[in-house]
Amino acid sequence: MFLDTAFLKTDEIFLRLDKTSEGNPARNWVPAYYFTIMNHSGEELGSCDLRIGHNEQTYFGGNIGYAVHEQHRGHHYAAKACLLLFELARRHGLGHLIITCNPDNIASYKTCEHAGCTLVEIAELPADSDMRAHGETHKRIYRIDL
Repeated sequence: MFLDTAFLKTDEIFLRLDKTSEGNPARNWVPAYYFTIMNHSGEELGSCDLRIGHNEQTYFGGNIGYAVHEQHRGHHYAAKACLLLFELARRHGLGHLIITCNPDNIASYKTCEHAGCTLVEIAELPADSDMRAHGETHKRIYRIDL
């Protein structure tokens, strides 16, 4: 099911595969890849992941997650990583992806927009969402058609 990821690179960054997860149907989790965003000098810039599949969990939690270390912010590394992950998603036959963020996370929604995603809605999380246990109530839902 998991594909070779050696192609996930540009002249500036590459995604180092750290692990994969088969998913957990009982928790409604789909299979996923987990990466470290690296520069070609071997420096870790941040992390990202791609969840393969669509369900309510990925609608509110997204198919892609990302984080960039504070000292490396401002260079669009998360958006550049997303563009690479879009290609991996295409190779899995996904027709679209969802990326979500908290409504007040300006940097994250700018990343979505910079990567070419379109805002679908600002949605209230379901009452039984795991994210509510962390104090979250709403998500900005972005979509990109592949």
